[in-house]
Order: sequence, then structure tokens, then C-alpha cells
Amino acid sequence: MSALHDILDRSYDAFLFDMDGTLLNSIAVVERVWSEWARRHGFEPEVFLKTIHGIRASDVIRGLGLPGVDPAHEADLLLAEEMEDVSGIVEIPDAVRFLNAIPDGRWAIVTSAPIELARRRMAAAGIPMPKVIVSGGEVKSGKPSPEGYLLGASRLGVDPTRCLVFEDAVAGILAGEAAGADVTVITETHTTPFETPHFSIANYQAWQPRQTAEGPLKIAAI
Repeated sequence: MSALHDILDRSYDAFLFDMDGTLLNSIAVVERVWSEWARRHGFEPEVFLKTIHGIRASDVIRGLGLPGVDPAHEADLLLAEEMEDVSGIVEIPDAVRFLNAIPDGRWAIVTSAPIELARRRMAAAGIPMPKVIVSGGEVKSGKPSPEGYLLGASRLGVDPTRCLVFEDAVAGILAGEAAGADVTVITETHTTPFETPHFSIANYQAWQPRQTAEGPLKIAAI
């Protein structure tokens, strides 16, 4: 069975969403702030930017192993810059309509961003806050660890294997898989397509959440 029909034929107890690149487009901000950071540390921005999506800033910097550089301190500096810069942040097309059609308490956000930054970006994009949001600061291990998605499912009171995860980045897709959830890939912000076995949609314009008579959620074409 194809990934398309597999997802559309299944029902779920909850939907779990990544934020950046999945519900909102913050690429303009991310590229402005991280490009300047990359230049300061001797990296080529065009190459470096491809490695950071969906991963906590401190984990990105820690992975570089730069001598004399404190990942937590650098992440704090980047956060301060990103908090001040919300220009150009917009919703992924029809994300708000899609979210508003999901019953209250049946969806959550699981983001690598700190909670302050998440709230700022959500507000800039006009996206409603869910009852449950898991931020990068609340987990010991960030994506691709499944910890965030497992926590999100737990807070909603559902089995993670009964969840549909919406993601855009490889690290997040791996996190959703490791949590045992099904995954839908949002490709709106992909400048370089990558192969994925998962159901993929550009954005939410042609899609609608449906609640079945028995209660579970489905995703359906409009």
C-alpha cells in the first residue's frame, strides 16, 4: 500500500506538529541570524545552513566541537537575536485553518525551539497556541531523539503509536519514527527535495482534519 493511502486510511487519537517549517515559515529569520553566526566562526553559510534545521541550537553548536566555544552561551546569544527578529514569519499556507478544525486538546506542538521563541514566532504567524506544547528546553535529548514526541503524546494522554506527526526536517522525521508514530512530511519550505517513504504534502491547502463517528481523527482531501 502506498504511503498516501496508508495515512488516509488510518485514524489517530492526536496530531503532533513540529513548528518551524511545518506550521510556520521562519526561514528568512533563521538564515539571517545563523548566516551571520556562521561567518563569525569561519563557516560557509550556504553549506552550514543545510545542517541546522529541526535541531536545537545548542546541539548544533555542540556537534561542531569548536574549541573555546560554550554551546549553551552561544545558543543564548542566538536566541536573543531571534527573539528580536520576527520579520517575514508567516504561517505555512492554511495551517491556521487546519489547526482550528482539530478538536480542542487533540493536538500538540513539539518544537526544538525554546518556549519563549516558540511563543514569539507563533504570535508573529498568527497561529493559535495549543493546550500542549513541548519545547526544546524541556527534554534532555533533542530531535532526532523521540523524547519530545513521547512527552507530547503523554501530555495529551494518548499512545504515541496512535499519533500522526507532521514534520519537515530529517531530524524531526527520525524523532517521529522513533516514537512509533506515523509521519506526514510538509515540503513547503524545502529548497532541496529529499527522498522519504512518508506521505508528503506541500502545505495544508488541499487537506482537512476529520473526526470519525467513533472519535478518532483522520486527514482527508478537501
